[in-house]
Amino acid sequence: MELLGNGKRDYRDLGIFSELVELTAPRRAGRMAPGPELVAAAREAIGVLDLAPGDARVERSWTSADGELVGEEVSWSVGFGPRTRAYLLRPAGADPAEPLPGVVALHCHGGHKWQGKEKIANGPDGPDGYAAACQEELYGGRAWADELARRGHVVLAHDTFLWGSRRIPADQIPGAEGHAAERAYDSVANPYEHVVSKWCGLLGTSVAGVVAGEDLAAAAYLRSRPEVDGSRIGCAGLSGGGCRSAMLGAFDGGMAAVAISAMMSTYDELLDGFAVKHTWMFQPAALSPIAEWPALTACAVSAGAGLLVQYARGDALFPERGMAAADATLAAACGEDGYQGQWFEGPHRFDVAMQEAAFSWLRGRLAARQ
Repeated sequence: MELLGNGKRDYRDLGIFSELVELTAPRRAGRMAPGPELVAAAREAIGVLDLAPGDARVERSWTSADGELVGEEVSWSVGFGPRTRAYLLRPAGADPAEPLPGVVALHCHGGHKWQGKEKIANGPDGPDGYAAACQEELYGGRAWADELARRGHVVLAHDTFLWGSRRIPADQIPGAEGHAAERAYDSVANPYEHVVSKWCGLLGTSVAGVVAGEDLAAAAYLRSRPEVDGSRIGCAGLSGGGCRSAMLGAFDGGMAAVAISAMMSTYDELLDGFAVKHTWMFQPAALSPIAEWPALTACAVSAGAGLLVQYARGDALFPERGMAAADATLAAACGEDGYQGQWFEGPHRFDVAMQEAAFSWLRGRLAARQ
């Protein structure tokens, strides 16, 4: 951050247009505080879709090689596009008469759209090379949804809009000939998100609104399972998954615990060289005038959830100034009982140390609901 010749702040993303920040400030002056009114306004502003997991069915089942997990591949229809596919994981030997707490495990963006759930949960055949590379890069080399299920939770990891089973076929992306597999697909699918954002806007919704609607449908499916205690449901995710976790916590209204890893900053600080690094899922145009990102996130606590946010000091996707401001805002809005902020050294990731801290926190918050 530098100062312009007139002594005002120069934002790297805006450069010679930095004075636009001050000029548009009145449009953000009415930002709302956390609470039901903000939830309703944000839901309308970003066009959260009212979706349900229709025609749900189990596609196949398995037991993990170590015998510790029982898995199911399940699918449902949200009413448009291909069926959503998901992995449902639970500890082997659990007493069916004693429902377990459930967690919606939300995969990241990561620039990896070829797969979704496989980045955080292993299917019956284990991770392929694509998923294993993502796990190594961002998750400490392990499928964290599996690890969380081993700790006594029923964990649902599903593909959301634009990823995995819900990805846009390569032949529907202009200029994508010859890009129908894995990394080649990602190279065309990621920039095409700009086009998807445009047609979502024309339809009266947004990428964020569609994704949030699909995640709400997934949470409804998890609650419908007989082995799950519907009063003890949480959600968690890294990066884009953390964005999804924040929205799910705000719009669901029934989460007991919301965990967000490496996905927190004030919007205002993103303008200093960071807005360009993020998905439309995190930056729906209609949200900023009515709320700062931490305020929407805090709505989960207003509805009775506990909130955990993990920050990485070396995170290249977020300014430390914005993370610190968000941390202070959340602490003030949610109080010690509602919010815990954890700071870690190192880059953007959800590694084993961060996972273990999040698992411990989730276990405590979900157990407290018994």
